[in-house]
Parts: sequence; structure tokens; C-alpha cells
Amino acid sequence: MNRERSTEQMIRLTVLLLCGLTVALVVVAAALTDNVLTADVAIALAVLSLFALAATNFDVTASAELGISGNVMVLVASLVVFRDFGFFLGPVIVGCFGALDWIQLRKRAWPKIAFNASADALSLLAATLIFWVLTNQPVAGSTIDLFIATALGAATYLAVHAPLISIPVALSCGERYFKTLRQIATFDAVAFPFALLGLGLGWVYLELGAAVVPLLVVPILIARSTFASYLELKAGQEQTIETLILALEAKDRYTAGHAQRVAMFSEYVGAELAFGQRRMERLRYAALMHDIGKLVVPNQLLNKPGRLTEAEFERVKRHEVVSVELLHRIDFLSPIAGDTTTEAANAAVDGTGLIEPAIIHVADAFDAMTSTRSYRRALTQETAFDELRAGAGTQFNAECVEALITAIERRDEHYGAGHEIEEHDWAVAPPEAGTGSAGLGNLIPEEQAAGS
Repeated sequence: MNRERSTEQMIRLTVLLLCGLTVALVVVAAALTDNVLTADVAIALAVLSLFALAATNFDVTASAELGISGNVMVLVASLVVFRDFGFFLGPVIVGCFGALDWIQLRKRAWPKIAFNASADALSLLAATLIFWVLTNQPVAGSTIDLFIATALGAATYLAVHAPLISIPVALSCGERYFKTLRQIATFDAVAFPFALLGLGLGWVYLELGAAVVPLLVVPILIARSTFASYLELKAGQEQTIETLILALEAKDRYTAGHAQRVAMFSEYVGAELAFGQRRMERLRYAALMHDIGKLVVPNQLLNKPGRLTEAEFERVKRHEVVSVELLHRIDFLSPIAGDTTTEAANAAVDGTGLIEPAIIHVADAFDAMTSTRSYRRALTQETAFDELRAGAGTQFNAECVEALITAIERRDEHYGAGHEIEEHDWAVAPPEAGTGSAGLGNLIPEEQAAGS
């Protein structure tokens, strides 16, 4: 309850600061620019505001706290139209109307409405400034120059809007800010081509008049449908992965959360290595699926308190083969099947192979060392760091090791002994000291196992 109250206070403070900044900048912009309200300007404000309002209320749900609307096309069109009319604040006014979501109005969610309006206003102020610097009045002229100005204006709007809107979304969802920002940036990247269509919408308005604009509802609806299909596909993929992870965790409750932590640590490394969004998504999928083959490994081997025999270890190692075979059968996961194997990770130790398997290998080892397992209690974070560094260049990729340690230290996060979130009731209490790594040859010889 205290955490929810603290989050709500943080959101309200963020809204208050952003609204104050927006009002101040709008007042400055109004004082420094010409904004004569003519009949043509009034009609354009009414028509484009109505379109923006309609687009917002036919938005596409991206997550529990985030809806993506198609009004960016209308906002970009307003850049073109009001540049021709010489009305600098026109896009800002249209953007504020576009922030009026009917559901939020019914719920009287005034802070959310105020934040959305402020974020749109600030983003459009920046976009309008860029567009006006790059164009002349009237806008008729070089088509290429106008296209470049529109592209830069749209990019500016999205580049300012995404970091702003990520703040309350991250707070509301309890997610890390940069993870939320990457998610919203992905949606914006998909929306950018549709934003450029705003140039066509603005040109039609200027050339043929406001009466023709309603005919452009069809392409707007097509754009919305396309974006909705994209989000549905992504949601289906995420659901598939979640189902597979739940199946693994239902089989072995002691590894619950392991796949998600390995994915999180892998993303830390990917961010340090400046991975792009698409490559980061591939890395996350591979990290989440790296152990899926353990569905076929008996629990008594996964949770054996002592050392494995050579035969038992060979049986456990088969989970990698099963993982590859299973992932190859799922179309969208097939490309990452090879990233989940130890062989691929070993090939990347010296930096010559694909780096993704090496990242997952380091993340997996760190989580294994800082989690209590049946054969050993969790090590301290410092010990885990030392072990990773000791194996750098031979067992682990040195760049990945340093990237993970740097990322964790920068975030001031702590894992391992004394910082474990999940505790389990073990049938046999795990020892403080481990039995060694099966992967490094610490096995029970078969003749010894047979004689015991």
C-alpha cells in the first residue's frame, strides 16, 4: 500500500512539473511568434482537432498502461497546414485536443489527461520549431525539402514524446524506465512511416480544402488496422514464450524466475554493447528459451544434492539438443535456436563467434552462482564477480563479463547471498560449499557410482 501511494505521489509530481514547464514554454512561444486567428486558421483548428480527437479514441492497446493512437499522422499534418497559415501554436492546440481520451474523461483521470496533453504540447513545440526553421511560408516549393522537413519534424515529435510518456508508464507498471522507453520507441519506429503520411494529409488540406479531408479517414483506419495486427502478433509471440516458461517452472519450481533473470541480465549486457531494438529482442527471446529443453530432464537430476555421474550429466546435456529442436519448430523462435547452446557460447569466448550465446552464457552463470541450488547455497555477488573474471577469456567472453558487472554496479543492484528474493523449502538443505561444476568435469566416475 505504501509503495502504491509513493508511486501515485511520484506520478502527480511528474505531472505537475511537466504541466508547469509546458505552460511556461507555450507562453514564451506565444509571445515570440505571430498567432493571428483568421477564419482559415479557425477552420483548420476545428477540423484537425476533431480528427486528432477521433484518432485518439480509436487507439490500439499496447499494454495495460499504454495505448497507441494513430493521431500522429494528424499531428504531422498540422505542422504542414499551420506553417502555411503562419500560426505557430496550431499544432500544439491540435495536440492538446488529441490528448482527450473519452475513457479517461469518464474516469475523471485528470492527471493522466494533463500529462498526455503536456507531453504532446512539448513534443509538438519542438517539432514545430524544427519544421519552421527548415521551411518557408507558404510551404509550396521543393518537394524533397518539404519531405525532409516533415521527416525531421515527425522524428523530433517522437524523439521528445517517447522519453516523456515513458516516465508515468514505467512508474505505473513497476518497470525499469529504459525498458519501458525501448518498448515505446519500438512502437514509435513502427508508427514513423504512418507519421510521414501526414505530409500528404496536410498537402490535400491546403490544395483541396477542408471538405476533402474526411475522405482520408480510410487510410487512417488502414494504418490503425495494420498497427493493431502488428501488436496482436507480438502479443501472441509473448504469450507463446510465457506458456513455455510456465511449463518449465511448473516442472521445476526451484528454477522459477531463472529464465526471466537471465533475460534481464542479458539485456543489461546488450545495452552496454549498444544493441539495437531488433537485436535486443532476439537476445531476450534466446535468453528466455535457453533452458526450455530441461522439460525432458527428470527432476531428480535437476535437483540432485550431490555431484552427477558421467551418465547423468550426458542425460542433462541432452536438454540443449531438445531446446534447439523445439525452437526450430516455432517459426518466430527458429532464428535464435542456435544461440542457446554451450557450443555457440564457447565459440564466442575469444570474440570470433556470434556474441549473443556468450552473453547468455555469462548471464546464466551469474544467476546460477547468485541463486541457491540443490547442490549449493547462493554465493555472494562479489564472489560471483570474481568467478566470472577468473573465467574470462577461457570459459566466458571477457567483454560480456565486464559489461554485466559494469551494468549491475551502475544500477547499484545486489544479488546473491543475503539478497535473494525467492526462498524455497528444500528436502535436503543445500550445503554452503558447492560440489563443483559438472560442466568443468566435477563428476562422479561411473565405477564409483556403480560401487556406491
